[in-house]
Amino acid sequence: MDTNQTKKITMEQKDRNKRICPVELAGGLDNSVRRLLQNPQKILKPYIRAGMTVLDLGCGPGFFSVEIAKMVSDSGKVIAADLQDGMLEKVNKKIKGTVLEPRITIHKCQEDKIGVTENVDFVLIFYMIHEVPDQGSLLRELKSILKPGGKIFIIEPNFHVSKKSFEEMTNKITDMGFEILDRPKVFISRAVLLTDKQS
Repeated sequence: MDTNQTKKITMEQKDRNKRICPVELAGGLDNSVRRLLQNPQKILKPYIRAGMTVLDLGCGPGFFSVEIAKMVSDSGKVIAADLQDGMLEKVNKKIKGTVLEPRITIHKCQEDKIGVTENVDFVLIFYMIHEVPDQGSLLRELKSILKPGGKIFIIEPNFHVSKKSFEEMTNKITDMGFEILDRPKVFISRAVLLTDKQS
């Protein structure tokens, strides 16, 4: 590998790191104020039922994963997936020794691949799809593991993702064969609920 290639890889890694919320800021992702403004039960209750397998993609410190685990009950499962070991450690500490521990599987994603092979009923992508350089590849991978009738719920921060950018992303997703089911209202966010038309 020559010097230019090494520099390019280093720059790409730095750019990627800039986009990802660092573990040091995890406290801001899971606190009582956020729970009031973005209550997981209120946001997800219409879509998640007991017995479902749910992928919480970019789970961070488990703000949603823990609540989803309560919703799916003993017959369901949550895959808490993240790129950062530090975030997954935080989820693990929260559930260790609790009744929720058997319901949550901790999964470390790869740089360019989720790597989940289990079929899922529901995917939550909260405030993280804008961090993904190749969204098309991500959606194709999700399409391959989504059960027939399964849903993908994408929520992005409106203070970080413009309406135009969000609509461009949504159009790309519908071009890939996904259908918009709803545009739920979520505090200071842009949201879309999708399903695979072919399923």
